[in-house]
Amino acid sequence: MGEGFFTDAAKKFMHDGEAVGELCHSTKLDSIDFASVDAIFCCGGHGTCVDFHDNATLKSAIESMYAGDKVVSAVCHGPMALPQCNKPDGTPLIAGKVVAGFKDSEEVAVALQDKVPFMLESKMKELGAKYESADDWNSKCCVDGKLVTGQNPQSSEACAAAVISILS
Repeated sequence: MGEGFFTDAAKKFMHDGEAVGELCHSTKLDSIDFASVDAIFCCGGHGTCVDFHDNATLKSAIESMYAGDKVVSAVCHGPMALPQCNKPDGTPLIAGKVVAGFKDSEEVAVALQDKVPFMLESKMKELGAKYESADDWNSKCCVDGKLVTGQNPQSSEACAAAVISILS
């Protein structure tokens, strides 16, 4: 990972054998009973642009969590999962919500704007979200009720802290 993406928290994680072991044996999303969990946290990375976008299992999980008044959170490219989701009334889940996600200018800076299914900032605005951001590569976490979103890798810790705060 390039500088700025591999944060100190990520480095600490990579040196925690137990944590890495848990990650290597993660549970398949479609085998989780979402009635039994309090939050979902969609981490980022460009892989999510393929894995999260147009994913019926993830869409169902997020929509049921949101409808159940549980925490829905996503950071960096993790919010790629959100545009496909709707509120129980059928409107886009992020419509009218204060959100953050990977900025269009950050996507251009890493020269991957032609590789992603859509520019996340633009898509969020198109769906009626109240998109907020910090300067490129600075932390920005938005909390709107139980929806927690973050702009980029630098926002990961703030998003995690916000989720923990809501759950506490």
